[in-house]
Amino acid sequence: MGTDAPARRVHVIGAGLAGLACAVTLARAGHAVALSEGAGQAGGRARSFHDTTLERVIDNGNHLLLSGNRSVFRFLDDIGARDRLVGPPGTRYPFLDLASGERWVVRIGPGLWPGWVFDRARRVPGTRAREYLSGLRLGRARPEATVSDVLGRAGPLYDRFWHPLAVSALNTEAELAQARLLWPVLVETFGKGGRACRPLWARDGLSETFVTPALRLLEARGATVTFGRRLKELESRDGRLSRLVFQDGAVDLAPGDAVVLAVPPWAASLLLPMLRVPNVFRPIVNLHFRLPETPARVAQPLGLLGGTAEWLFVRGDVASVTISAASHLIDLPPDMIAEPVWPEIARALDLPEGTPMPPVKVIKEKRATFAQTPEQVARRPGVRGPFANLVLAGDWTDTGLPATIEGAVRSGHRAAESVIALQRAT
Repeated sequence: MGTDAPARRVHVIGAGLAGLACAVTLARAGHAVALSEGAGQAGGRARSFHDTTLERVIDNGNHLLLSGNRSVFRFLDDIGARDRLVGPPGTRYPFLDLASGERWVVRIGPGLWPGWVFDRARRVPGTRAREYLSGLRLGRARPEATVSDVLGRAGPLYDRFWHPLAVSALNTEAELAQARLLWPVLVETFGKGGRACRPLWARDGLSETFVTPALRLLEARGATVTFGRRLKELESRDGRLSRLVFQDGAVDLAPGDAVVLAVPPWAASLLLPMLRVPNVFRPIVNLHFRLPETPARVAQPLGLLGGTAEWLFVRGDVASVTISAASHLIDLPPDMIAEPVWPEIARALDLPEGTPMPPVKVIKEKRATFAQTPEQVARRPGVRGPFANLVLAGDWTDTGLPATIEGAVRSGHRAAESVIALQRAT
């Protein structure tokens, strides 16, 4: 009597959103999944934690999503968490120009027709309708062209729309960021009308939205999840990975096993020296202030222009701001970062002038994303690794999207699909 062939296993290394999306997709498809994470928790840069300074649960970073982020919603549907993203009933973006004190709201209708650009009350102040056609230049941009090369470097539309959009989406200075990488953002969201670009954010925190439901699903599907387990070495034989060497021991791979490497690019380059990956990075700084009381008037994230911070989020009595492409701030002490930002928040919240700065938590992500310049974008590898049974995942791989939550999740889905095709063929 013959014996059954051993079950083929997929080892997913890294439990950030790329690794979680990959593991969830594979587990739902019936694959045996072993998820290993070097840190003590999942989520990577998209997670929540209890901060002892503020005595509140805060997010590691602030993230604004859009209703057209189809990969994010596929993931949320897979883990049963779609209702944990919230947003306004219509597509609206409030802004405050800190330099002038002017406030306005960009209101985009639900359909494909961009009628909002023809209405002064709904578009960016000081802009003209025909100027918005400049966004079409991104679709024809050369690989070496930057956002500023394509969209200009001055004027109300650039200063109040294109520049903040580029810096937020690409976490790179608009003068250096690759222009064509911004194009799919427009095509998949604003280009499909208001229904695809409604702003959304995590109602209860990033972990409660993305991480905890994913781990529960993996547990229910029989996946093994191990934290505090760092991969030290990949051993290969005959063009295939044969062993995973962790700090606590080694795992031999069966002939049909596959490996998904969903770690940051610098970790991938240490494990795979022959792999060409992005090697220049940009920081993000997030600041969380515990307010003396819960504001009543902030219903959604507020775009800030003309100051240090870019987006203001308020959850309960915690006000949080994001500073992208923060190379100029990353080496400063936390107090020196927070002191000029607090007056901006106080002004945005209409607090009395001179309100003292409350307790603050400053979170620095020195390598939040790779620098999304033309040179670094050219270094993004594809989904298939240099070994037959190795697949790559992460927002730094060549997804065609910026290094965002949507890009990370989509890379995880593509990695899972590549594994499924690989195992089906062997």
